[in-house]
Amino acid sequence: MKLNNNYNNLEESYLFSTVAKKVSEFAQNNPDKKIIKLGIGDVTLPLCSAVINALHNAVNEMSSQDTFRGYGPEQGYDFLRNAIKHYYTNRNVDLDIDEIFISDGAKSDLGNILDLFDKDNVVLVPDPVYPVYVDTNIMAGRKVVFVDAKQDNKFLPMPDKSVKADIIYICSPNNPTGAVYNKLQLKTWVDYALSNNAIILFDAAYESFISDDDLPKSIFEVDGAKDCAIEFCSLSKTAGFTGTRCGYTIVPKSLGKLNKMWLRRQTTKFNGVPYIIQKGAEAVFSDEGLLEIRKNIDYYKANAKIISGTLEKCGIWHVGGKHSPYIWLKCPNNMSSWEFFDYLLNNIQVVGTPGAGFGNNGEGYFRLTSFGSKENTVEAMKRFESLFIK
Repeated sequence: MKLNNNYNNLEESYLFSTVAKKVSEFAQNNPDKKIIKLGIGDVTLPLCSAVINALHNAVNEMSSQDTFRGYGPEQGYDFLRNAIKHYYTNRNVDLDIDEIFISDGAKSDLGNILDLFDKDNVVLVPDPVYPVYVDTNIMAGRKVVFVDAKQDNKFLPMPDKSVKADIIYICSPNNPTGAVYNKLQLKTWVDYALSNNAIILFDAAYESFISDDDLPKSIFEVDGAKDCAIEFCSLSKTAGFTGTRCGYTIVPKSLGKLNKMWLRRQTTKFNGVPYIIQKGAEAVFSDEGLLEIRKNIDYYKANAKIISGTLEKCGIWHVGGKHSPYIWLKCPNNMSSWEFFDYLLNNIQVVGTPGAGFGNNGEGYFRLTSFGSKENTVEAMKRFESLFIK
C-alpha cells in the first residue's frame, strides 16, 4: 500500500478551519463578549416558502407507494434540468438538457471534474483564489501556475499570451475579491483558451448577485465559450442551499468527448441528488421562487452596501460588494492579513477572513461577507467606525 504523497504538498490546515479554531479559542477565553462573524460565506436567511412547500410535498410523495422514488438518474431528474434550461433560455443561452448535470454543489464538481483530465495538464489560477481550485490540483500532482490579481488591475487579471496553460479557473463574481468581469474581458479569456486548446472551468456560484444587465452571468453569453468552457453553479448562495446541497454543472456537447466522459464519471462515482432536494431546487426556478430568492439576495446586497459605506467613511480601500456578497479590503496601517484578523477579533470582536489564506497576492488584504443579519452587520460596522474614525 502506498499513500498519495501529493497531500504532503498541501498547506497543513484548511484556511477556514484555522479561522474557526482562533475564534473558538477567543470565545472560550472571553465568554462575555459577543462575536460577530462576517467571515465564512454561509447564508443566514431561511429557505424561501416556495422551496419549503416543494420539499414538504416531495416528502409526502415519498410516503405513498404510488409516488415513492428510489434511485434516481445520476445526472438529475428531467424536471429540474428543464427548469435550469429555461432559466438559461431567458438569458439567451440555449442548452440541451443532456448538457446539464445536477450535483450536490459546485465545490464537489469543481474537484471531481478533474477526473477527466490527465495529471500532466498545466493549471492556471488567479492569485488570490478560492483554495479549492489549488488544493484539488495539488492533490492530483498537477503543476499550478498563477496569474496576478492585484489592486492595479482591480483584481481582474487578464491572460498572458506567453504563458501556456491547459486548464483555466475563472470565478466571476469572484471569491474572494467580489470583482466581476465584463463581457469583453471574458471574451479575451475565451480567445486565449481557444488559442491554447485549453479548457475554462467557470465558477458562476455568485451569478445571482449581478444586477447589471451588461455584465454576463454565464460564460456562455460570450461567443465561442461553448467550445472551451464548463460552467459550475450552486444554489447555495442563490437560494440558501448551503445546508440543503444542490447545484449544477454544464458540459457543452461541443466540447467533444468531455460531455460523455462526465456522464460516465457521474454514473460510476455518484448516486445523484435526492429527489426531495431536487423538487425543492425546481421551485427555485419557478416564478414564485425567483421572486422570493431575489428578496433574499437584495437583503444581502443591502448588507454589502452598509459595509462598503462604512469602509468609505473609514478611508479603507476596498472592492466588491456591488455585484457580490464579498467585500475585499486593504488592511489599514500596513498590517498583514492575520495581524488585521487578530486586531479585529481582540478589539471589536468582528471576524473576517485573512486575504493571505487565498494566495500570496492576498497578503495585506481581508475579506468580509454580507451574509450576516442586518442587525449584526450594522453593529459590526459601528464597531469598525469606533476603531477607525477618531
